[in-house]
Amino acid sequence: MGERGMQIKSDINKQGWESTDFPVLCETCLGDNPYLRMTKEPFGKACKICERPFTTFRWKPGQRARFKSTQICTTCARMKNTCQCCVLDLQYGLPLQLRDSILEQDGAAVGGGSAALTAAAPQSQTNRMYFAQQHDQMIAAGEDPYARSAPNARLARMARKGPYYKRNLPNKCSFFAAGTCTRGDKCPFLHEMPADADHPFAKQNIRDRYYGNNDPVAQAMLKRHNEKGGAVKPPAPADASIKTLFIGSLPDGASGPSVEMELRAAFSPYGAIPRVNVVVASRIAFVEFSRREEAEAAVEELWANLTFQGQKLQVSWARGRGNSD
Repeated sequence: MGERGMQIKSDINKQGWESTDFPVLCETCLGDNPYLRMTKEPFGKACKICERPFTTFRWKPGQRARFKSTQICTTCARMKNTCQCCVLDLQYGLPLQLRDSILEQDGAAVGGGSAALTAAAPQSQTNRMYFAQQHDQMIAAGEDPYARSAPNARLARMARKGPYYKRNLPNKCSFFAAGTCTRGDKCPFLHEMPADADHPFAKQNIRDRYYGNNDPVAQAMLKRHNEKGGAVKPPAPADASIKTLFIGSLPDGASGPSVEMELRAAFSPYGAIPRVNVVVASRIAFVEFSRREEAEAAVEELWANLTFQGQKLQVSWARGRGNSD
């Protein structure tokens, strides 16, 4: 009886190996070349998460880019809705630790609606294999939770507005750093000095980024997010005629004249202010600028840094012309 009929052990092990025709990649990793060419190698290497052999792909996303390849299998990527190459979220392009933290906070606030998405993937060898098989069946049945989740407003505001192709640039030339590179413009590597080896961003690994453990990039973004009160910069309205800013969270008991004086002192360095209206009863105010560019500059600098009597104020764009009526 031949090898196929005997079902020898090697064939049984291969039943769990992954074979696919196209990788799961984000737009940044694909690059800006519409005529992208890839090389495909069935079972080229083991997934860096579940350690199962999977079909690997290798490509060059641009003329001045470095070659990139898939690092994790399709199942692990779909399990966390992440790119197989950069291991960033496919929908928002953010680190998984940051995404899951925001989803967990918002899910708890609405009764657990989003918290179910942030369940940690199993890390032991036995659980990884079992969970991968179960998730393959869920995807085949159209039950992927990330695919059915509603967009998150906070994550959408934190995400980039488009692909970030600088992430595809070549690695830095070690010969240039040593002062011995003689290839000049023909060198395929970047002629820049390397970053500090002790910097936290220089100590990353795919497993930590995937499981959301001690990811320095996510931690830095979360810290900046929390320092700004969990808020993000308010986007400028599409209506260019709006030149009025809304100021909220004024302290209790603050008088209208004192608030107006403080607001004029804070915003006048950015441009002329024809009018400041304070609604004491509602603890809000409106600051009107003469020019839209001046209002945008004030928002850029003060949206997370404006305080009054030791209390942090909310700065955003008014929907229309502010008034105290």
